[in-house]
Amino acid sequence: MNDSSSVSIFEQMGSQSHELLLFCHDKATGLKAIIGVHNTLLGPAMGGLRMYPYHNEEAALQDVLRLSRAMTYKNALAGIHVGGGKAVIIGDPLVHKSEALLRRFGIFLNNLAGKYYVASDVGIKPTDLEYIKLETPYVVGVDQHLGGSGDSSPLTAYGVYLGMKAAVQHAEGHNSLSGKKIMVQGVGKVGSKLVKYLVKEGAEVSVYDVNQQAVNEVVQQFGVKAVEGQDVVNAEVDILSLNALGGVLNSESIPNLRCKMIVGGANNQLLNEEVDSLALRERGILFVPDFMVNAGGIINVSQELHGYHPEVAKRITKKIYDTTLQVLHFASTSDMTPLQAAMAQAEKRIKEVGNNRLYR
Repeated sequence: MNDSSSVSIFEQMGSQSHELLLFCHDKATGLKAIIGVHNTLLGPAMGGLRMYPYHNEEAALQDVLRLSRAMTYKNALAGIHVGGGKAVIIGDPLVHKSEALLRRFGIFLNNLAGKYYVASDVGIKPTDLEYIKLETPYVVGVDQHLGGSGDSSPLTAYGVYLGMKAAVQHAEGHNSLSGKKIMVQGVGKVGSKLVKYLVKEGAEVSVYDVNQQAVNEVVQQFGVKAVEGQDVVNAEVDILSLNALGGVLNSESIPNLRCKMIVGGANNQLLNEEVDSLALRERGILFVPDFMVNAGGIINVSQELHGYHPEVAKRITKKIYDTTLQVLHFASTSDMTPLQAAMAQAEKRIKEVGNNRLYR
């Protein structure tokens, strides 16, 4: 994106075809939030709420714009009937989060009257959503005892695992991960469950996380190897799996990569989508778009709109394997990067199905 400091908010929205931005401020609770709705042609927007201590308001805005757009592609490619949206609260969740702040956010969300449904993301737990739900019905992902779908991390991890197997199938003609050297960066709720799948299949797994306790628990439970931070991104492995925050793949890190493919659950792994995806292809590294394989979570919560059934959510998540194969094949036969191919397939569905909805 161009220097955002010299570009108006409307120009930034227009450059990526965003529909709506809602800036929320409440002096009493300290709430500073931005809700971004990117596209609703397939249905109401849906995406997580992130609470993070951004350096400045511009950084928060850029996160909303990027993440809401990525949700549109993720939801479209997953074949579910929702559009893309995202929200952020500026602040440290360990310091600034409170019931009053969350409920005030819920009041702002309710003003959108169902144009955007919120789920949990970094810094927001399902229990936090319960406060928001006291003020608005447009919340998904609360615990099952409150009528929600509960923890989405198992299906997110399952989708990443399936995407990994599909990538190996595309590259090698088989989908076994047995004996593969796999580096898992980030072993939180998603990454730890992914490790379980990989170890069960016989992969040689190494892990890293800034949370040493999380690392210790995974090492103790699964017998995997822990590595130091500086050895993560440039580890010599078959598969690098990024499952923490985004922006790890950039002009500084890509030249030092020593993996064959990258398949992980973190959002926005590429700092500069177009430039970095081309750089990975030039290096012969297969990058599997994160929004394609990490869709299990949004698939899970989206089913609440139709009456939640866990078996249905898992059945739809299983399609990530076939979708990944199709996109990688399309990329290799169309002189596209996998990112370009995934976006093209998502845009095709948005156009075709979205036009049908417009004329009903």
